[in-house]
Amino acid sequence: MTPRPFVSHTDPAVLDDLRARIRATRWPDAPEDAGWSAGADVGYLRELCAYWADGFDWPAREAELNAIPRFRLTVDGHAIHFAHVRAAAPAGNALPLVLSHGWPDSFWRYTKVIPLLTDPGAHGGDPADAFDVIVPDLPGFGYSARPATPLDSVAVAGLWARLMDQLGYPRFGAAGGDLGSHVSRYLALDHPERVVAVHRTDAGLPIFTGDPAELTAEEREWMATVAAWGASEGAYAAMHRTKPQTAAVGLTDSPAGLAAWIVEKLRDWSDGFPFTRDEILTNITIYWLTATIGSSMRMYRANAAIPPAQLARRVEVPSGFALFQGDVVRPPRAWLERTANTVRVTEPPRGGHFAAFEEPESYAQELREFFRPFRS
Repeated sequence: MTPRPFVSHTDPAVLDDLRARIRATRWPDAPEDAGWSAGADVGYLRELCAYWADGFDWPAREAELNAIPRFRLTVDGHAIHFAHVRAAAPAGNALPLVLSHGWPDSFWRYTKVIPLLTDPGAHGGDPADAFDVIVPDLPGFGYSARPATPLDSVAVAGLWARLMDQLGYPRFGAAGGDLGSHVSRYLALDHPERVVAVHRTDAGLPIFTGDPAELTAEEREWMATVAAWGASEGAYAAMHRTKPQTAAVGLTDSPAGLAAWIVEKLRDWSDGFPFTRDEILTNITIYWLTATIGSSMRMYRANAAIPPAQLARRVEVPSGFALFQGDVVRPPRAWLERTANTVRVTEPPRGGHFAAFEEPESYAQELREFFRPFRS
């Protein structure tokens, strides 16, 4: 099948409805001086939503997104939306690279880094480090279709392998974070003959069914830290895994509710909350217009059913990790080596969970350096 060029056009009536819903928000009260300690800061959200209704220029942001070459292609019955930007000419050694995003975002995560990867020579880098960049929206995220049955990371990795095949890339690199880290991992596990190397910004939450005595002290300490983080910060994931439809009703109906659910994570998981209002609202507006908050959460439920044996597999494809200082639950080197053929680990001093968007220059340099030995 041939990819079809994709350009989004939002009906002004849809934006009018969004603004009317924002202005009609029934706001909750909040404990005095609660700030962000009990969840989303209502005062901050009221100001953000006021700007969303009366200052945010979505048509301008949509035009910026439409300037990126984007396509849709049906793969195994799933309509997949993706950005596909080829390396700047001349770049005969360009390496195809599929970038997988996580939650709560979409291909938006990589919009800043695409030009740095496709045309490094124009951004202070070596032109020989150029990539052909492919950034799909996960099924049920962004402009990809919502699957009737939620897909887990294993299934999505299979879709990406077939997508790359249809795009004419028999060999390629894979990179990602959050859910995209899982997808990249399964690409390497299930298609090692095609994935030249895999780069991740996290190792996911730890799954270990062996004797704890086999773990190093650093690994045991890290697992205890992850458990504590889950107890204090993991309510969202528990909801996604167990009752996503309950939350989806309110979040699909209320722009303010959707903003609260997403903005809290952008703030808590990033390094210093570096996003502008326009950047935040571009991400949230994509969720609103595509009505994908429910389908995005359902992927957690699908992933929760992945068999333990799958989770315990070791990646033998050469693997690199960039553990940005502001990210959550950063694993020790011993765990990375236990679970993957780890050939490179770096700890960039700035950036968090959304490193490709927060620190695009640093993230691009990480990918250039990591994949350099695997281009031939």
